[in-house]
Amino acid sequence: QVQLVESGGGLVQAGGSLRLSCAASGRTFSNYAMGWFRQAPGKEREFVAATWWSGGRTYYADSVKGRFTMLRDNAKNTVYLQMNSLKPEDTAVYYCGADPKDAYYSPRYDYWGQGTQVTVSS
Repeated sequence: QVQLVESGGGLVQAGGSLRLSCAASGRTFSNYAMGWFRQAPGKEREFVAATWWSGGRTYYADSVKGRFTMLRDNAKNTVYLQMNSLKPEDTAVYYCGADPKDAYYSPRYDYWGQGTQVTVSS
């Protein structure tokens, strides 16, 4: 129904930057929440940022606020996560999700991409 594909991950040094992309296809409804989550080995998937195709606020986890920015391009059905001032603790697999519910901070989204690895070295 909804296909999500992440790209843009890689290996960077602390203080560096990366931009992640999430391309959506299939049924993409304007009222869906679009979220970025991350999961490190042995840890639960955690909220990073979320926005909506139809507009409204963009929300960020306290751990990334001021460093990460979520962007969207409705014409291309693509959302982005611009990550600056990266820290080793940002190392994780980053996932893009889509969900029709308003609990944007919950990791229980209906649709997920395959994930993209981000590794930040000291």
